[in-house]
Amino acid sequence: MSRLKLRIGYLYPDLLEVYSDRGNVTILQKRAEWRGIFVEVDRITVGDNPNLSDYDLLFSGGGEDREQLLVAEDLLKKRETLISAVDSGTVVLAICGSYQLLGHYFETIGGNRIEGVGLLDLYTVGGKKRLVGNAIGKLNILGSDLTLVGYENHSGRTYLGPEVTPLAEVVNGFGNNGEDGSEGVAQGTVFGTYLHGPLLSKNPVFADHLLELALRRRTDNPFLEPLDDSWELQAHERVVRQYAQAGRR
Repeated sequence: MSRLKLRIGYLYPDLLEVYSDRGNVTILQKRAEWRGIFVEVDRITVGDNPNLSDYDLLFSGGGEDREQLLVAEDLLKKRETLISAVDSGTVVLAICGSYQLLGHYFETIGGNRIEGVGLLDLYTVGGKKRLVGNAIGKLNILGSDLTLVGYENHSGRTYLGPEVTPLAEVVNGFGNNGEDGSEGVAQGTVFGTYLHGPLLSKNPVFADHLLELALRRRTDNPFLEPLDDSWELQAHERVVRQYAQAGRR
């Protein structure tokens, strides 16, 4: 019997990597390998022209304004292959700056508009005040009262359109814009969020959800054997205990 394989495309690792976002790729890789799944990770950056449909999961992190502009120009060139990949079932996880670029546009505080790929029905505008701190959200997926925790630091305010739903509802923190109580976005196999940390280190259930979605491209039975997540869940619960009582800011 051939060994199950998973291909991960790590987008712009040289440009979009703040607050240990790259750790999310390591976490996904290790959680798969610990279950006997072979994982191949390719680093994809500006000027590369891969067929993104070849990947089961694509990840991209956050970055500074200059790097985000470079990525925006290149991502537009990859727009068609990105859309084809999503249509084929490829899972996408985008953090902060790359999350913003999946929408229609990002308008800076100076009024400059950076065109997004339009994969998701959302837009982002720059704000004068940065939204910073540990955040907790109640997940809108997986059908339970699970929470999502992480660290946010962004000046952009993202607003969701009617065609997408929030990944989570804010319990503590700012979320997408500090106004409507939404955090991140979930649309099919595409997920965006402002949470760093790396995000998946304290959210093993969400990490496994991404892996199971990605494995559906490889097998009709993407069941993952349980892991000992006691340390990860302790880290998760520590954030919940410390900040949940503060309420939404």
